[in-house]
Amino acid sequence: MTTEAIETPVATKPRPPSRAREVIHRHSGVVRLTHWINVLVVSLLLMSGLQIFNAHPMLYWGSYGANFDHAWLAALARSTPTGLHGGLRIGGVVLDTNGVIGVSPGPGGQTLVRGFPTWATLPSWQDLATGRRWHFFLAWILVLNGLVYLLAGALNGHFRRDLAPTRRELSPRSLLASVVDHIRLRHPTGEAAKRYNILQKLAYVGVVFVLLPGMVVTGLAMSPGVDAFAPWLTTVLGGRASARSIHFICANLIVLFVIVHVVEVFLAGVVNEVGSMITGRYVLPREHGQ
Repeated sequence: MTTEAIETPVATKPRPPSRAREVIHRHSGVVRLTHWINVLVVSLLLMSGLQIFNAHPMLYWGSYGANFDHAWLAALARSTPTGLHGGLRIGGVVLDTNGVIGVSPGPGGQTLVRGFPTWATLPSWQDLATGRRWHFFLAWILVLNGLVYLLAGALNGHFRRDLAPTRRELSPRSLLASVVDHIRLRHPTGEAAKRYNILQKLAYVGVVFVLLPGMVVTGLAMSPGVDAFAPWLTTVLGGRASARSIHFICANLIVLFVIVHVVEVFLAGVVNEVGSMITGRYVLPREHGQ
């Protein structure tokens, strides 16, 4: 008589059913439309602004900028044994910016002495009058687009719901945790990805309610027409030269914000992030381990 071995089945844990990725509606139509208008308008404003800056590539504090030696920022073209060499002086520090700022290559291989290169200005050639017309025209589009965004955000609760930081988020512990997450390139997943983190909120609030209004106010303060009926505005800002400096600083802070913003978009997933700003639909990143 033979005996057959009976195999006992090994108990295995059932696999959890795969969860479908959750899709949420992240951005309203007004937010998406005003965002893309801003992308175009701010880019062209920057280029036309650099065209205006090139007409006198120096910045001062006070009412006037008559003394070149007192400029706190200046694009330089220095004579060297090998020819002209570009530089940027900030206070008492001179940075080597040859080929980009101060001295840059032009059409036909010629060397151009100008603040910013041809590819960075609108128009590309030196034309202050055209640059000013572009800048003023685009500035009013930016203002109107901003007013639409502000009105819609106030009416639909976007500011209160999405941008207003809570007391808990403003605590030192929460701020430090968010900074550490960004340094470690850890992006929110699951439920946390449905809302802005505290650093995003502070950045957006700073741009929307501080930097962009600052650009508009300082731009108006530099206008002779505005100065004729509201000279107090220029006085409050410390003079026309100071208004020009503040205008330039605000513009560069916006550029810095855009650079960080674009880098974060690529790190978080460019297809999902850009897609949500086009269609409004955002696929929530899954929690770790799912």
